[in-house]
Amino acid sequence: MEKLKFKTKLIAPCGMNCGICRAHLRPKDPCPGCRFRGEKPKTRSRCRIKLCGKRNGRFCCDCRDFPCALLKRLDERYRRRYGMSEIDNLVSIREKGLKRFAEEEGRKWISRRGILCVQDRRYYKPRGSGPI
Repeated sequence: MEKLKFKTKLIAPCGMNCGICRAHLRPKDPCPGCRFRGEKPKTRSRCRIKLCGKRNGRFCCDCRDFPCALLKRLDERYRRRYGMSEIDNLVSIREKGLKRFAEEEGRKWISRRGILCVQDRRYYKPRGSGPI
């Protein structure tokens, strides 16, 4: 069986891996991820970080204001609630590259039990086959 891995397009501008988000993993009406260009939940389409005009690239770490106050608030909330850091993720993307970051995320969050959701700590079975 081929080892599952996350597609790089599932990494949001803020550094969140949408592949481990409950909204993406839910079986009914899953969110396609923050970087998906089609229709998605309003909370994802109105995200101030995603829509930020200061960023010079795909990710917040490409911005001269990195990390900005908005990202710091998001990061603090995710550190407190879920034990993860978008800022750390973005530093890793900047230092190692997106592909390597996505590979490391796969080793961290995917196991034989499924994909571990960062919010509810439950395992979800991947939809379809191949990369997720």
